[in-house]
Amino acid sequence: MRASKLPRRTLTALALALSALAIGAIFGVAGNSNAAGTAAPSNTSPPTISGTAQAGQSLKADPGKWSGSTPITYSYQWQRCDKNGGSCAGISGANKQLYDVVGQDVGNTLRVRVTAKNSDGSASSTSVPTAVVTAAAAPPPATGCPSSGSGGIAVTQVSPPARLNLDGFTSNPSTIGRNPGSITLRVHVSACGGRDVSGATVYAAAVPFEQFNVPPEATTGSDGWATLTMNQASRYPASSHEQQLTVFLRARKSGENLLGGISTRRLVAFNVNLNQ
Repeated sequence: MRASKLPRRTLTALALALSALAIGAIFGVAGNSNAAGTAAPSNTSPPTISGTAQAGQSLKADPGKWSGSTPITYSYQWQRCDKNGGSCAGISGANKQLYDVVGQDVGNTLRVRVTAKNSDGSASSTSVPTAVVTAAAAPPPATGCPSSGSGGIAVTQVSPPARLNLDGFTSNPSTIGRNPGSITLRVHVSACGGRDVSGATVYAAAVPFEQFNVPPEATTGSDGWATLTMNQASRYPASSHEQQLTVFLRARKSGENLLGGISTRRLVAFNVNLNQ
């Protein structure tokens, strides 16, 4: 038995219906894809603040992490809060990513509120509070020396125009023979009217070079003295008639330029007797 043939008009209608379904499916997928790619900003990691919470310092806001359709733009509003991070109020004009801490902030904490915006909407998130803001550090005295006290001082308490002073030095042995092996130098550093300086960095090198090795820099103790050991090298003595060993000394504050700041330099001599 042969299958009956469908009329030509019916076949044409079926083809048109199938085409319409295919086109609808295609446009339906495209519409769903477009919807999935648009979303208002949503915060996934809160804003943070970097810098020192001290009057005179600058703080910087990081907007944190956000999801949503791009591009996303950010705006900032700094807030002054109580010492516990509550009772916050926006600071007039403080709407940049950087904020300069002022005296009015002392005793309070600071937060930053970040608003993220894109073509689909906006959302906001606020940072945790900073530490309680402290007063600005006092400027160093005009003399560069502590304004009070009379005992030893730390090298960090000394600043220009004051300078370190190399005012004491000894060697062991006190008279250096032909083959000493090594010599131990003791060097004293003072400043601000003869006050012992702790934490100063001392360098020593025999001149001419290569008579003794150059030891690592040493640091002065609370009594202002530093100890350095130099080992005999191939070119000692520098001559058969050498009577003094000249040593170049330098004292400085760590982190400062070797030729600037409060550093000082001096040549000193120690007795030599090649008959010993």
